[in-house]
Amino acid sequence: MSIGTIGGSESLRHEMVDRFVADQAAEGCSSRPEVVAAMRTVPRELFTPGVTPERAYENDVVSFKRHGTENISTVSAPFVIARMLGQATDALDGLDGRHVLELGSGGYNAALLRELVGPSGSVTTVDIDSEVTDRATACLSAAGYHGVTVVCADGEYPIAPARRFDLIIVTVGAWDIPPAWPDQLTDDGVLVLPLRTFGMTRSWALRRREGCLVSVSQRLCGFVSMQGAGAHEVRYVDIADGVHLRLDEGQPVDPAAVADLLTTPREQVWARVSLPPRTDLSDLDLWLATRLRREVEQFVVLSAQEEAVKAGIVTPSWRFAVPATLDGGTLAYRSALRWTDRLFDLGACAHGTAAVAAAERMVERMRAWVDAGCPPPRLHVLPAHTPDGDLPDGAVLDKRHSRLVLTFIPDEENGAP
Repeated sequence: MSIGTIGGSESLRHEMVDRFVADQAAEGCSSRPEVVAAMRTVPRELFTPGVTPERAYENDVVSFKRHGTENISTVSAPFVIARMLGQATDALDGLDGRHVLELGSGGYNAALLRELVGPSGSVTTVDIDSEVTDRATACLSAAGYHGVTVVCADGEYPIAPARRFDLIIVTVGAWDIPPAWPDQLTDDGVLVLPLRTFGMTRSWALRRREGCLVSVSQRLCGFVSMQGAGAHEVRYVDIADGVHLRLDEGQPVDPAAVADLLTTPREQVWARVSLPPRTDLSDLDLWLATRLRREVEQFVVLSAQEEAVKAGIVTPSWRFAVPATLDGGTLAYRSALRWTDRLFDLGACAHGTAAVAAAERMVERMRAWVDAGCPPPRLHVLPAHTPDGDLPDGAVLDKRHSRLVLTFIPDEENGAP
């Protein structure tokens, strides 16, 4: 089905896949064999023109177009793509013979999908940018994938109104789920997308259940933002040199007042728990978001440049995005971990008039998550007109087209002892 490459590029490709398999194993996850086989087959270097094969096979995005400092067209990092394909393959118990719609095109993922669906399946890939679809068409042709339909259109709207797909996979960051996506799914179809909730992005695999979409898996990820009618700008507020607040749900924030808070002494509080390295703290971050947003004036996300962390201006657990709160003249955020041997403790830092109390409140919510068995989240997606009484119990987040409800899976459903 494809025209492979030989020599150095093929060796680099297998090395990349071996790293992915090892990375999955280190996380305690298995790798879908058909996804691994597709990654070993598709020549990624043919979808990253202008970069060296060595660069093509790094686990990193390859950027082709920027708006200012923001990437708006990339070939996504291969491990992120492979994990999303694994989510889709798990949810549908294989993609052979399936009909797939990809929203956000670069060519590489479409080629992987073409391998996975086989001769009896189909792949349609869509992008709003004609430069992207032209490049995808050229790259797919160069790699020998002539059976992929490439469409230049805004994926916010139906692509083929009379057609239904077994899988819709979105490879751009979405803030909401427009009606066209579930409308184009078959009755047992799956939607996989990177969705921003409370300013944090997760790749969710969603299936229909009792009139709504319900998640069957989720993974931490990051993608360039969607363009067109579905675009929703993330607002960044600078609060110190190299330190920012990410405001995704229209929160009103006074940057100068928050900047002043960072000049006050920092208070550190620890949860006094002992957790193993494989604990998925991205689940904790969503737990904190759902709890704290009901208790404070503003729930936000803090991010920082490496230089700011090294200088000690802030000490976040992950510099790209950590839960933070603004309340009563106090800033609090999830802090760097404290390791003892091979176990770690959770903590919070705070600045301001009630710093210790704010840090203790965040730490109490961390302890509650640990006491509950570190449960993972479950997402329910319902139409925007759904009455409150018809929503499942959980934290509700209203978007333009939908109402999102986040709950957490109890131990007995999660398979925990």
